Amino acid sequence: MTAAEPTGRVLVVDDDLTVSDVVRRYLERAGHQVALAATGEDALRWIAENEPDLVVLDLMLPGIDGLEVCGRLRERGAVPVVMLTALGEEENRIAGLQLGADDYVTKPFSPRELVLRVNSVLRRAKAPAPPSARRLADGDLRLDASARKATLGGAELSLTGREFDLLEFLMSHPGEAFTRTQLLERVWGWDFGDQSTVTVHVRRLREKIELVPAKPARICTVWGVGYRYDRSV
Repeated sequence: MTAAEPTGRVLVVDDDLTVSDVVRRYLERAGHQVALAATGEDALRWIAENEPDLVVLDLMLPGIDGLEVCGRLRERGAVPVVMLTALGEEENRIAGLQLGADDYVTKPFSPRELVLRVNSVLRRAKAPAPPSARRLADGDLRLDASARKATLGGAELSLTGREFDLLEFLMSHPGEAFTRTQLLERVWGWDFGDQSTVTVHVRRLREKIELVPAKPARICTVWGVGYRYDRSV
């Protein structure tokens, strides 16, 4: 790990003690402080008493499952979540993204890849805004890049880190069409990955900023290409 990489307090939630121990060792080697929880109940109790910078969350947990934990985390705020899912759990993965998870890694996974994903999410969450960060406005939709805050009609929007990054990028490039692959590269920083991640995040943004999400006026689908942001005024 380079000195430029962010570090933070990471909670790893997995009932497989072997997996959680391996993940812990790799994350600690990368400079992170790591806590472990084996159940959703334990995770929620720990989070109620602590402020993690990021949660690594297995979706298949005994008792309260990972999807419910993710949903409760989103009710509390925008703490970043990296999901762990089995290779065949596409529906659960999409459900997790719809609940606001920032990233995912499929099992079996490389611990090094997980560390890279954790670092990537933390880097964006902790990155200070550049001096030239602008305040973007489109009618009653306003975005302050330095404060990491977006409002619609004066009311603050509850956005995850990735949702904010995606909205900021699209608003900064009105009228330009981008493929899902381009958005993965420019917003997520991935040169590979599941394009449904972009689709799910676009859907969530539409639910929060569009008057009629099924007929979006701002984030428009460009058939055969991807998406384009159209200013409302």
